[in-house]
Amino acid sequence: MLRIDIFNRTIMTLVILMIISIACSSEVETDILEKDIEKGDALTGTIEIDGSSTVFPITVAVAEEFRKIYPDVQIPVGISGTGGGMKRFTVGETSISNASRPIKDKEADAASENGIEFIELAIAYDGLSVVVNTANDWLDCLTTEELNKIWAPDSKLSNWSEVRDGFPDQAMRLYGPGTDSGTFDYFTDEINGEEGASRADYTPSEDDNVLVQGVSGDKGSLGYFGYAYYLPNADKLKLVEIDGGTGCISPDSITINNGSYAPLSRPLFIYVNKSDLSRPEFRTFVDYYLTNAAQYAEEVGYVALPDDMYADEKAKTK
Repeated sequence: MLRIDIFNRTIMTLVILMIISIACSSEVETDILEKDIEKGDALTGTIEIDGSSTVFPITVAVAEEFRKIYPDVQIPVGISGTGGGMKRFTVGETSISNASRPIKDKEADAASENGIEFIELAIAYDGLSVVVNTANDWLDCLTTEELNKIWAPDSKLSNWSEVRDGFPDQAMRLYGPGTDSGTFDYFTDEINGEEGASRADYTPSEDDNVLVQGVSGDKGSLGYFGYAYYLPNADKLKLVEIDGGTGCISPDSITINNGSYAPLSRPLFIYVNKSDLSRPEFRTFVDYYLTNAAQYAEEVGYVALPDDMYADEKAKTK
Protein backbone atom coordinates (compact mmCIF):
# COMPACT_ATOMS: atom_id res chain seq x y z
CA MET A 1 0.00 0.00 0.00
CA LEU A 2 2.88 2.29 0.81
CA ARG A 3 4.49 1.54 -2.54
CA ILE A 4 1.25 2.41 -4.33
CA ASP A 5 1.05 5.78 -2.52
CA ILE A 6 4.67 6.57 -3.41
CA PHE A 7 4.02 5.58 -7.02
CA ASN A 8 0.89 7.76 -7.18
CA ARG A 9 2.73 10.70 -5.65
CA THR A 10 5.55 10.26 -8.14
CA ILE A 11 3.12 10.20 -11.04
CA MET A 12 1.35 13.30 -9.70
CA THR A 13 4.67 15.12 -9.31
CA LEU A 14 5.66 14.26 -12.88
CA VAL A 15 2.29 15.47 -14.17
CA ILE A 16 2.65 18.76 -12.27
CA LEU A 17 6.20 19.24 -13.59
CA MET A 18 5.00 18.58 -17.14
CA ILE A 19 2.21 21.13 -16.76
CA ILE A 20 4.66 23.71 -15.39
CA SER A 21 7.10 22.92 -18.20
CA ILE A 22 4.42 23.30 -20.84
CA ALA A 23 3.20 26.55 -19.27
CA CYS A 24 6.72 27.96 -19.10
CA SER A 25 7.38 26.89 -22.67
CA SER A 26 4.14 28.56 -23.76
CA GLU A 27 5.08 31.77 -21.93
CA VAL A 28 8.53 31.77 -23.58
CA GLU A 29 6.96 31.24 -27.00
CA THR A 30 4.45 34.02 -26.28
CA ASP A 31 7.27 36.37 -25.23
CA ILE A 32 9.21 35.54 -28.39
CA LEU A 33 6.09 36.09 -30.52
CA GLU A 34 5.40 39.45 -28.88
CA LYS A 35 9.00 40.51 -29.45
CA ASP A 36 8.77 39.41 -33.08
CA ILE A 37 5.58 41.44 -33.50
CA GLU A 38 7.20 44.48 -31.90
CA LYS A 39 10.26 44.04 -34.08
CA GLY A 40 8.09 43.75 -37.17
CA ASP A 41 6.14 46.90 -36.28
CA ALA A 42 9.23 49.01 -35.48
CA LEU A 43 9.78 51.16 -38.56
CA THR A 44 13.19 52.64 -39.30
CA GLY A 45 14.75 54.56 -42.15
CA THR A 46 14.96 58.06 -43.63
CA ILE A 47 12.38 59.84 -45.77
CA GLU A 48 13.98 62.80 -47.53
CA ILE A 49 11.59 65.65 -48.43
CA ASP A 50 12.20 69.03 -50.07
CA GLY A 51 10.37 71.67 -52.09
CA SER A 52 7.70 74.31 -51.57
CA SER A 53 7.85 76.60 -48.55
CA THR A 54 4.06 76.91 -48.89
CA VAL A 55 3.50 73.18 -48.39
CA PHE A 56 6.28 73.00 -45.78
CA PRO A 57 4.05 73.76 -42.71
CA ILE A 58 1.66 70.89 -43.53
CA THR A 59 4.41 68.37 -44.22
CA VAL A 60 6.36 69.32 -41.10
CA ALA A 61 3.22 68.99 -38.95
CA VAL A 62 2.53 65.54 -40.40
CA ALA A 63 6.17 64.48 -39.98
CA GLU A 64 6.32 65.60 -36.34
CA GLU A 65 3.19 63.67 -35.41
CA PHE A 66 4.26 60.60 -37.38
CA ARG A 67 7.58 60.49 -35.52
CA LYS A 68 5.76 60.43 -32.20
CA ILE A 69 4.48 57.02 -33.30
CA TYR A 70 7.61 55.92 -35.19
CA PRO A 71 10.55 57.78 -33.60
CA ASP A 72 13.16 55.75 -35.48
CA VAL A 73 12.06 57.14 -38.85
CA GLN A 74 14.02 60.29 -39.75
CA ILE A 75 12.13 62.84 -41.90
CA PRO A 76 14.23 65.91 -42.85
CA VAL A 77 12.13 68.53 -44.70
CA GLY A 78 13.80 71.24 -46.80
CA ILE A 79 12.40 74.48 -48.27
CA SER A 80 14.28 75.07 -51.51
CA GLY A 81 11.07 76.06 -53.33
CA THR A 82 8.91 74.00 -55.67
CA GLY A 83 11.40 74.31 -58.52
CA GLY A 84 14.40 73.58 -56.33
CA GLY A 85 12.63 70.59 -54.82
CA MET A 86 11.76 69.22 -58.26
CA LYS A 87 15.40 69.43 -59.34
CA ARG A 88 16.31 67.06 -56.50
CA PHE A 89 13.23 64.87 -56.83
CA THR A 90 13.61 64.21 -60.54
CA VAL A 91 17.13 62.84 -60.09
CA GLY A 92 16.17 60.63 -57.18
CA GLU A 93 17.70 62.63 -54.32
CA THR A 94 14.40 62.90 -52.43
CA SER A 95 11.42 60.61 -51.92
CA ILE A 96 8.78 63.36 -51.68
CA SER A 97 8.63 66.79 -53.27
CA ASN A 98 6.35 69.47 -51.81
CA ALA A 99 4.80 71.53 -54.59
CA SER A 100 2.56 74.59 -54.74
CA ARG A 101 1.91 74.04 -58.44
CA PRO A 102 1.62 71.03 -60.77
CA ILE A 103 4.85 69.52 -62.08
CA LYS A 104 6.10 71.12 -65.30
CA ASP A 105 6.54 69.14 -68.52
CA LYS A 106 10.31 69.64 -68.47
CA GLU A 107 10.43 68.36 -64.87
CA ALA A 108 8.34 65.31 -65.75
CA ASP A 109 10.67 64.67 -68.71
CA ALA A 110 13.70 64.89 -66.42
CA ALA A 111 12.12 62.38 -64.04
CA SER A 112 11.43 59.99 -66.91
CA GLU A 113 15.00 60.29 -68.20
CA ASN A 114 16.27 59.34 -64.74
CA GLY A 115 13.87 56.42 -64.31
CA ILE A 116 11.76 58.17 -61.66
CA GLU A 117 8.08 57.23 -61.68
CA PHE A 118 5.99 59.57 -59.55
CA ILE A 119 2.48 59.98 -58.22
CA GLU A 120 0.86 63.42 -57.86
CA LEU A 121 -1.19 63.75 -54.67
CA ALA A 122 -3.33 66.82 -53.89
CA ILE A 123 -3.32 67.55 -50.16
CA ALA A 124 -5.02 70.95 -49.56
CA TYR A 125 -6.16 74.27 -51.03
CA ASP A 126 -4.37 77.59 -50.59
CA GLY A 127 -5.18 81.19 -51.38
CA LEU A 128 -2.25 83.43 -52.24
CA SER A 129 -2.38 86.35 -49.83
CA VAL A 130 -1.48 89.88 -50.87
CA VAL A 131 -0.34 91.89 -47.85
CA VAL A 132 0.83 95.38 -46.91
CA ASN A 133 2.21 97.01 -43.80
CA THR A 134 -0.22 97.67 -40.93
CA ALA A 135 0.55 101.40 -41.22
CA ASN A 136 -0.96 101.40 -44.72
CA ASP A 137 -4.28 103.22 -44.23
CA TRP A 138 -5.09 103.92 -47.88
CA LEU A 139 -5.47 100.43 -49.28
CA ASP A 140 -8.13 97.77 -48.64
CA CYS A 141 -8.58 96.18 -52.06
CA LEU A 142 -6.65 95.82 -55.31
CA THR A 143 -7.95 94.69 -58.69
CA THR A 144 -6.07 92.06 -60.67
CA GLU A 145 -5.43 94.80 -63.26
CA GLU A 146 -3.72 96.93 -60.60
CA LEU A 147 -1.67 93.92 -59.46
CA ASN A 148 -0.57 93.45 -63.05
CA LYS A 149 0.27 97.14 -63.29
CA ILE A 150 2.51 96.74 -60.24
CA TRP A 151 4.13 93.38 -61.04
CA ALA A 152 4.33 93.31 -64.86
CA PRO A 153 7.84 92.65 -66.28
CA ASP A 154 8.05 96.15 -67.74
CA SER A 155 6.57 97.92 -64.71
CA LYS A 156 8.52 100.88 -63.35
CA LEU A 157 6.06 101.84 -60.63
CA SER A 158 7.88 102.91 -57.49
CA ASN A 159 5.30 105.06 -55.72
CA TRP A 160 1.79 104.30 -54.48
CA SER A 161 0.48 107.46 -56.15
CA GLU A 162 1.17 105.78 -59.51
CA VAL A 163 -1.09 102.81 -58.74
CA ARG A 164 -4.39 104.67 -58.31
CA ASP A 165 -5.55 108.27 -58.18
CA GLY A 166 -5.90 109.32 -54.56
CA PHE A 167 -3.16 107.08 -53.23
CA PRO A 168 -0.49 108.98 -51.28
CA ASP A 169 2.98 110.02 -52.37
CA GLN A 170 4.60 107.06 -50.63
CA ALA A 171 7.55 105.04 -51.91
CA MET A 172 6.52 101.47 -52.77
CA ARG A 173 8.81 98.48 -52.18
CA LEU A 174 7.91 94.94 -53.23
CA TYR A 175 8.52 91.57 -51.60
CA GLY A 176 7.76 88.18 -53.12
CA PRO A 177 8.82 84.57 -53.62
CA GLY A 178 11.99 83.75 -55.54
CA THR A 179 11.95 82.30 -59.03
CA ASP A 180 12.28 78.71 -57.75
CA SER A 181 8.97 79.07 -55.91
CA GLY A 182 5.74 77.52 -57.14
CA THR A 183 3.94 80.49 -55.62
CA PHE A 184 5.97 82.77 -57.94
CA ASP A 185 5.02 80.61 -60.93
CA TYR A 186 1.34 80.58 -60.05
CA PHE A 187 1.08 84.29 -59.24
CA THR A 188 2.89 85.43 -62.39
CA ASP A 189 0.80 83.12 -64.57
CA GLU A 190 -2.51 84.33 -63.13
CA ILE A 191 -1.66 88.03 -62.76
CA ASN A 192 0.80 88.65 -65.61
CA GLY A 193 -0.50 86.04 -68.04
CA GLU A 194 2.74 84.10 -68.29
CA GLU A 195 4.52 81.85 -65.81
CA GLY A 196 7.74 83.49 -64.65
CA ALA A 197 6.93 86.89 -66.15
CA SER A 198 7.67 89.46 -63.44
CA ARG A 199 9.57 92.63 -62.76
CA ALA A 200 12.92 91.78 -61.20
CA ASP A 201 13.43 94.79 -58.93
CA TYR A 202 11.85 93.36 -55.79
CA THR A 203 13.11 91.59 -52.68
CA PRO A 204 12.79 87.82 -53.33
CA SER A 205 13.03 84.87 -50.94
CA GLU A 206 12.13 81.19 -50.99
CA ASP A 207 11.53 81.52 -47.23
CA ASP A 208 8.13 83.15 -46.65
CA ASN A 209 9.15 84.16 -43.12
CA VAL A 210 11.69 86.53 -44.68
CA LEU A 211 8.91 88.12 -46.72
CA VAL A 212 6.76 88.53 -43.59
CA GLN A 213 9.62 90.32 -41.87
CA GLY A 214 10.20 92.55 -44.89
CA VAL A 215 6.59 93.70 -45.26
CA SER A 216 6.01 94.11 -41.54
CA GLY A 217 9.03 96.40 -41.25
CA ASP A 218 8.39 98.64 -44.25
CA LYS A 219 5.48 101.12 -44.35
CA GLY A 220 5.34 101.36 -48.14
CA SER A 221 5.68 97.64 -48.76
CA LEU A 222 3.54 95.14 -50.64
CA GLY A 223 4.10 91.40 -50.87
CA TYR A 224 2.46 88.04 -51.52
CA PHE A 225 2.75 84.47 -50.21
CA GLY A 226 0.65 81.53 -48.98
CA TYR A 227 -2.35 82.08 -46.68
CA ALA A 228 -0.84 79.91 -43.92
CA TYR A 229 2.00 82.40 -43.49
CA TYR A 230 -0.42 85.30 -43.14
CA LEU A 231 -2.55 83.77 -40.36
CA PRO A 232 0.10 83.50 -37.62
CA ASN A 233 1.33 86.97 -38.57
CA ALA A 234 -2.05 88.70 -38.86
CA ASP A 235 -1.11 91.16 -36.11
CA LYS A 236 1.98 92.25 -38.11
CA LEU A 237 0.39 92.48 -41.57
CA LYS A 238 -2.66 93.90 -43.30
CA LEU A 239 -4.48 91.57 -45.68
CA VAL A 240 -5.57 93.07 -49.00
CA GLU A 241 -8.81 91.98 -50.64
CA ILE A 242 -8.62 91.11 -54.34
CA ASP A 243 -11.12 91.98 -57.05
CA GLY A 244 -10.86 89.45 -59.86
CA GLY A 245 -13.90 90.88 -61.61
CA THR A 246 -16.67 90.01 -59.15
CA GLY A 247 -15.90 92.44 -56.36
CA CYS A 248 -13.41 92.64 -53.51
CA ILE A 249 -12.95 89.26 -51.78
CA SER A 250 -10.68 88.31 -48.91
CA PRO A 251 -9.10 84.84 -48.69
CA ASP A 252 -10.54 82.58 -45.97
CA SER A 253 -11.52 78.94 -45.57
CA ILE A 254 -14.81 79.47 -47.41
CA THR A 255 -13.70 81.67 -50.33
CA ILE A 256 -10.60 79.56 -50.98
CA ASN A 257 -12.54 76.29 -50.92
CA ASN A 258 -15.39 77.42 -53.18
CA GLY A 259 -13.07 79.23 -55.60
CA SER A 260 -14.68 82.65 -55.18
CA TYR A 261 -11.30 84.03 -54.11
CA ALA A 262 -10.28 84.12 -57.75
CA PRO A 263 -7.90 83.89 -59.42
CA LEU A 264 -5.54 83.29 -56.49
CA SER A 265 -6.98 80.03 -55.08
CA ARG A 266 -5.02 76.88 -55.92
CA PRO A 267 -4.43 73.25 -54.91
CA LEU A 268 -1.26 72.14 -53.13
CA PHE A 269 0.54 68.85 -53.84
CA ILE A 270 3.10 66.34 -52.75
CA TYR A 271 4.85 64.21 -55.37
CA VAL A 272 5.99 60.77 -54.24
CA ASN A 273 8.58 58.48 -55.79
CA LYS A 274 6.56 55.41 -56.76
CA SER A 275 9.43 52.96 -56.23
CA ASP A 276 9.82 54.08 -52.60
CA LEU A 277 6.33 52.78 -51.79
CA SER A 278 7.94 49.35 -51.49
CA ARG A 279 9.62 50.59 -48.29
CA PRO A 280 7.29 49.93 -45.32
CA GLU A 281 8.21 53.15 -43.49
CA PHE A 282 7.59 55.19 -46.63
CA ARG A 283 4.24 53.60 -47.49
CA THR A 284 3.12 53.95 -43.87
CA PHE A 285 4.10 57.64 -43.87
CA VAL A 286 2.28 58.42 -47.14
CA ASP A 287 -0.84 56.65 -45.88
CA TYR A 288 -0.62 58.56 -42.59
CA TYR A 289 -0.15 61.84 -44.51
CA LEU A 290 -3.27 61.38 -46.62
CA THR A 291 -5.31 60.11 -43.66
CA ASN A 292 -4.47 63.20 -41.58
CA ALA A 293 -3.84 65.88 -44.23
CA ALA A 294 -7.23 67.53 -43.70
CA GLN A 295 -6.60 68.04 -39.99
CA TYR A 296 -3.04 69.33 -40.33
CA ALA A 297 -3.83 71.52 -43.35
CA GLU A 298 -6.50 73.35 -41.35
CA GLU A 299 -4.32 73.55 -38.24
CA VAL A 300 -1.62 75.46 -40.13
CA GLY A 301 -4.07 77.70 -41.99
CA TYR A 302 -4.90 75.99 -45.29
CA VAL A 303 -8.19 74.55 -46.49
CA ALA A 304 -8.83 70.80 -46.48
CA LEU A 305 -9.99 68.93 -49.56
CA PRO A 306 -13.37 67.15 -49.50
CA ASP A 307 -13.18 63.66 -47.93
CA ASP A 308 -13.89 61.89 -51.22
CA MET A 309 -10.88 63.61 -52.80
CA TYR A 310 -8.57 62.27 -50.09
CA ALA A 311 -10.02 58.81 -50.75
CA ASP A 312 -9.23 59.24 -54.45
CA GLU A 313 -5.67 60.34 -53.67
CA LYS A 314 -5.17 57.31 -51.40
CA ALA A 315 -6.34 55.00 -54.15
CA LYS A 316 -3.50 56.25 -56.38
CA THR A 317 -0.91 54.75 -54.04
CA LYS A 318 -2.40 51.23 -53.90
